[in-house]
Amino acid sequence: MRSNSRPTVLLTGFGPFPNVPRNASAVIVKRLAREARLALPHVRFAVAVLPTEWVRAPGLVSELHERHDPVLALHFGVATSMRGFRIETAARNFCRMSPDAAGGLPASNCICEGGASALATSVPATAVAQHLEAHGFEARLSDDAGGYLCNAVFYHSLLEARTRRDRCRVGFIHIPLKAGAPETIGRTISGALEVLKFSLHHAPQEATLTSV
Repeated sequence: MRSNSRPTVLLTGFGPFPNVPRNASAVIVKRLAREARLALPHVRFAVAVLPTEWVRAPGLVSELHERHDPVLALHFGVATSMRGFRIETAARNFCRMSPDAAGGLPASNCICEGGASALATSVPATAVAQHLEAHGFEARLSDDAGGYLCNAVFYHSLLEARTRRDRCRVGFIHIPLKAGAPETIGRTISGALEVLKFSLHHAPQEATLTSV
């Protein structure tokens, strides 16, 4: 639970996974937290690099929500063949049978038996994308976070927020695979900080059950 009066923001990235030995999202969230602590001294930041594993990652997400009781959880992951920022609008109750970093497979092709087919983000995704574009960043919306750990963590985090009466807004941002490279990391951090500040200070959209 929150240990002081400052609101807490949870930031997560991922560790390596097959064919991606260095995950840019892990680098980004650590640097982002350092910049955010300077820009937003009234906010407490909790940072975690999640193992890209079907069992461990969702369990850790639950622990982080329980421990920190955040007002905002922003999860970052990488996606191939993309540029700029991809703001995810929904998490699907679906797992692709792909091996994780430990070689394991999901126990089922769905995340939560009997759960909603999809859950909507609770950050103002459309407004976030527009804000980024207004500040010169390339951004687009997506209603498909994939069937791998990005989608699974997003879904679990939204479920956790619901058990806490939606006190926490939850969003997922995909960044390019090479976003952590020396020539791009500074701009990626700047854009991610804009996402964080906008999501924290603007009214969230209502989280609703969807079918996608």
